[in-house]
Amino acid sequence: MQNEGEDVDPMAQAKKRKLFAMNPVIIVLGLVSFFTDMSSNMIVPILPLYLTTVLHVQVQSIGIIEGIVESTASILKLYSGRITDRVGKHKILMLIGYGLSNLTKPFFALSASWEQVLMIRFSDRFGKGIRTSPRDALIANSTIKEERGKAFGFRRAMDALGAALGPLVAFGVLAMSANNYRLVFWLSVIPGILAVALIVFFLKEKKSSNTGKQSKLPQIEFKNLNRRFIWFSLISTLFAVGNFSDAFLALRALDAGILPALIPLAFFAFNMSSSIFSMPVGMLSDRIGRRPVLISGFFIFALIYFGFGMVKSVAWIWVLFVLYGIYYAFTEGIQKAYIADIVPEGLRGTAMGTYNALTGLAALPASIIAGFLWQTFGPGVAFSTSSIIAILAALLMMIFRI
Repeated sequence: MQNEGEDVDPMAQAKKRKLFAMNPVIIVLGLVSFFTDMSSNMIVPILPLYLTTVLHVQVQSIGIIEGIVESTASILKLYSGRITDRVGKHKILMLIGYGLSNLTKPFFALSASWEQVLMIRFSDRFGKGIRTSPRDALIANSTIKEERGKAFGFRRAMDALGAALGPLVAFGVLAMSANNYRLVFWLSVIPGILAVALIVFFLKEKKSSNTGKQSKLPQIEFKNLNRRFIWFSLISTLFAVGNFSDAFLALRALDAGILPALIPLAFFAFNMSSSIFSMPVGMLSDRIGRRPVLISGFFIFALIYFGFGMVKSVAWIWVLFVLYGIYYAFTEGIQKAYIADIVPEGLRGTAMGTYNALTGLAALPASIIAGFLWQTFGPGVAFSTSSIIAILAALLMMIFRI
């Protein structure tokens, strides 16, 4: 029997939870992701259309925009991860990151050139770079290993649900406003404000006891991080080189014949699929291990991208968007849960930051190469190249047995 006043171990309590019971921290983070992604994905599916039809930007320039903003902002993931491990504070970094991302969205409505869109997108991704590593570390530190896949899967499911409803709202606004893209940009502010309010008023965190003093500037390094993490990060970076921006999926759908007004619905289908499957797949990884789930995800990605490259039917485009959501369920949350499994608690922020920085930096060549291949040889070559890279990454995961 527990003595009065004795501390209760939260990890021991977690073992007693029922199947769908969830730590309040994970619930709040899920809701924050829900509203943030609703806000972002009111914009993401229509931004390539806005750039090409309103601002008359070429596909290769879109690749440069997406590559620069994702890669440059990824450096911040490294800094925020290291700072998290040093001070044990997650909430303040998340508040800064989510706040910056959500406060910049209204400026899309005022943009008149692709250079302005680049700066706004950079500010948005800058915020993501600040918030991602501390958020992932907080999830990892709030769960036990046996429930980690479920927790990351839940957050990913909420993320995807918001990302699904965002395009649906955008579709409704465009349908009722004669394709008024700027109105969508303005309305995206509302769920963004709700996300920030949740962090301010409802997110509670317990300071980590594993904080340490670090005087040098953060950098990509593997000191004190084990061999499994090193190989996994390098293989995931290779995979990321072939995983170019989802903006190209919108352009591919348009190229295949889907009406511009329906493209947000294609993203709705993709994100609903991801939302439905993310938590069950996360729980599956708790049972059979992360590695087989991740390898399956890489092969699924390869098949889907090959399909995007070869497809000529609008009907098949819809099918591929649904399947693409399943790929996300097999990889997005599972990768973070796997890192949390193999890295000690006091180094998780650093590990998440290193991993996010490496894979994020790969987005620069990924999107630039995709834009070049698309404009020079056509979308088939661009998607097929990514498919081959994904197969190679899956095979390396199998060979090295990390």
